[in-house]
Amino acid sequence: MKDEIMGITKRIIPCLDVKDGTTVKGTCFVSLRQAGDPVELGKAYSQAGADELVYLDITASHEGRKTFTDVVRRVAAEINIPFTVGGGINELDDVSRLLDAGADKVSVNSAALRRPQLITEIANKYGSQVCVCAIDARLEDVQQWYCYVKGGRERTEHQLFDWAREVQGRGAGEILFTSMNHDGTKQGFANDALAVLAEQLTIPIIASGGAGTMAHFRDAFTVGHADAALAASVFHFGEIPIPQLKQFLRNEGINVRL
Repeated sequence: MKDEIMGITKRIIPCLDVKDGTTVKGTCFVSLRQAGDPVELGKAYSQAGADELVYLDITASHEGRKTFTDVVRRVAAEINIPFTVGGGINELDDVSRLLDAGADKVSVNSAALRRPQLITEIANKYGSQVCVCAIDARLEDVQQWYCYVKGGRERTEHQLFDWAREVQGRGAGEILFTSMNHDGTKQGFANDALAVLAEQLTIPIIASGGAGTMAHFRDAFTVGHADAALAASVFHFGEIPIPQLKQFLRNEGINVRL
């Protein structure tokens, strides 16, 4: 298991889902409500001690348009921590455009499932550290996790663990796993699935979907063996301040950057 090395620093990552230039948050990928300006939120999170940020243009793939380059440029001018951008990335030109605008990493999901070679191309040209593969999966009948595309709108026949192993083999530097069953429910992360991913893979796993309490973050690290934990609404609406979360985790024996 990759996190048996003691002392590995765990990361806390706010996620900003952006639609029409505004940060939004829903439950199980629907029922969106507004959460504020993505640039101002990002700046506040950077100042509060977030380790990284993820910006997802959540309707880019569904609407068939390019990711919000102007927002990326504005974010890069305001924050001093790494950030990942995803949504509507289909080719190397999209990656170049976003990296040039200031992003540190790109996240691919729908396009990678349609054409897995895209992962290899990104890793070969820019390095594995630039390529985050996002996997949105839902636990369905007979205890199988199926991967979804287009912002959770369309099911594929790819299964989570098989696809995650392929993603790693193709050169992705990290996996951002979102449980659609848990997303927005505030009932905790999908720790059983996270633990399987951690056991099978050597690249970092970012847990996403289900954060509601500080203990949920602890469990994602101690039970799910995640390398990072990502959340949205609990941060956007002030329910869990990042400095207090990090102090809680440190008190629980988890190595985080204070």
